[in-house]
Amino acid sequence: MSAPNLAARVRSGDRATLARAITLIESKRSDHRKAAHRLVQELLPQTGRAIRVGITGAPGVGKSLTIDTLGTHLTAKGHKVAVLAVDPSSTRTGGSILGDKTRMARLASDPDAFVRPSPSSGTLGGVAAKTRETMLLCEAAGYDVVLVETVGIGQSETAVADMTDFFLALMLPGAGDELQGIKKGLVELADMIAVNKADGDNLKRANAAAAEYRAALHILTPRSENWTPPVISYSALAETGIDELWAQVLAHREKLTQSGELAARRREQQVKWMWAMLEDRVFARLRSDAALRAKLPQIEAAVAEGRLSPTLAVEEIAAALGV
Repeated sequence: MSAPNLAARVRSGDRATLARAITLIESKRSDHRKAAHRLVQELLPQTGRAIRVGITGAPGVGKSLTIDTLGTHLTAKGHKVAVLAVDPSSTRTGGSILGDKTRMARLASDPDAFVRPSPSSGTLGGVAAKTRETMLLCEAAGYDVVLVETVGIGQSETAVADMTDFFLALMLPGAGDELQGIKKGLVELADMIAVNKADGDNLKRANAAAAEYRAALHILTPRSENWTPPVISYSALAETGIDELWAQVLAHREKLTQSGELAARRREQQVKWMWAMLEDRVFARLRSDAALRAKLPQIEAAVAEGRLSPTLAVEEIAAALGV
């Protein structure tokens, strides 16, 4: 199918075509990559109107249940929600778990939601290399809220913060010293901290944890001069506090839109996307150049054995690439 025809069917909201288009985007075949670039360019005018929310948190914090509850809440209000959940790929086989549809049971069967697990394929911080393009496709298909879940490890938070409008950090109550849960870099990226599991016996601990995070935020520099990150407590299981959580996302969007910061942030993200794609292209050259690929094991061995300095090795590889 030609790019204009595929684009027309994506714009019509055809879910099967959207899934097929995302598969095309994720393909590593050179002919597929060219077709994918044409498709994204074709759909570009229909993108950029969705609310993009990144969600992170340590394993066990309840990210999937939070997304399932929040997404169901939004579709009930008339929104169309896309969830891009980045699966951790196996470092040995490159395969991914792809379990998101079982962890988000209600959204997976909701006609106004689209859940797409994407294998991270070993890319920086576990963020799927094609998540940005996938987000654009979902927007063109009419999804007005895009939720991007990170695996909550390494530098995936930075990568997701660089492609979303609002970055939500989920925390747990009663996990020892609450302030140990604050990674300075993560909190400086966060537009809001939300303490999950504020229900039953946990309620008092969740509120105490929220108070501690609130106090800690006063000594850190916020991400935006127009927005002070709030701290709330909620329960994804009991479905309490979800309204307040979403109200903060909307308040943030309104403030940053009025100040012009949202548009500026999006422009910066586009430039970062360009550089990320350029890096991807350079690494693709490394993988596809047969002569260089044959030479790399010798260079690696020489560096490992101390016969060649890493600096000279890089020079040698760069010269072979013509850069």
